[in-house]
Amino acid sequence: MRKMRIIVAMLIMALVATAMPAAAKKMVPKVDNFILFVDHSSSMAFSYKGQRYVQFGGVSKIQMAKSTAVELNKMIPALSYKAGVYTFAPYKQYAGMAPYDKAAVDKGIAPISTDYDTYGRMTPMGIGLQDLDKVVGGLSGKTAVIIFSDGDSNRGIDPVAVAKQMQAKYGDKICFSVVSFADNKNGERINKEIAALSKCGCFALGEELLRNQAARETFLKCALYDFIDDEVVIFRSIYFDFDKYNIKKEFIPVLDEGVAIIKSKPNLAVILEGHTDSIGTEKYNMGLSIRRANSVKAYFVKKGIDAGRITAVGFGKMNPRYDNKTAEGRKMNRRVEIKFKSN
Repeated sequence: MRKMRIIVAMLIMALVATAMPAAAKKMVPKVDNFILFVDHSSSMAFSYKGQRYVQFGGVSKIQMAKSTAVELNKMIPALSYKAGVYTFAPYKQYAGMAPYDKAAVDKGIAPISTDYDTYGRMTPMGIGLQDLDKVVGGLSGKTAVIIFSDGDSNRGIDPVAVAKQMQAKYGDKICFSVVSFADNKNGERINKEIAALSKCGCFALGEELLRNQAARETFLKCALYDFIDDEVVIFRSIYFDFDKYNIKKEFIPVLDEGVAIIKSKPNLAVILEGHTDSIGTEKYNMGLSIRRANSVKAYFVKKGIDAGRITAVGFGKMNPRYDNKTAEGRKMNRRVEIKFKSN
């Protein structure tokens, strides 16, 4: 009888364990900004991989690229991004960088022409990236550049070399991802080399993304967002100058966005985690990280948030997110991570 009771108890425990729901997950942004960067060159106007010529009913690479951008935009989650739409060859802004709005991005994609004269139109992909550098340099936080291209480049500087220069300049602050419409080995090489420049870079075949919704979801998860446990959600990070803990003006809009969320959700507790780069002693950096966290706390309290809802902690240089061997990595490690937790 005792043996039977043990068996029954074990069965009940197994059933209860099976019935327990998985831990809830929360979608969070991997980057602060993303740019849809569409190749508008002559080679993109030709048909893809030996299909029928466009004038005889074939599908051009620019048609595929534009359709892919539209389909991806349908699935991009409404997180706290800034977003823009640009082309190269020629370089043009179709939607300037602004808080992400699905309709605004659609409106930016719509006027990109798929029917244009190719005579005399070159493919300066490297020059296009140089032009985009001016946009990236004016952004705060981390930026994903999503390139839609066949990889052909027949004029100007090597695009891989330019992308490498930008990667060296911005470090972990930039992520190159490529949606490839390459139909020759050189174009494929260029696209893959650009996507492989950073750990956060992603690569996908355009035809696969057009055909498969699951592939689009996988690509976007790689490039733009991730899931974490719902208990604690990373809202945003703000960054500090070397050996400073004063809040820079450029991050005031981020903090004010946080204030609005906190006020609208009375059940949220706020966790402010201060961090430093690797320069200096552990003791000094611990104190500096706490001062950084407390400066954000003081801002929130000044804006009417109850101090009792806010926990400010410092981690010094113990938890770097980026490579402290580079100037850009150290810059990105000088941060306060703003987290929300449900009470």
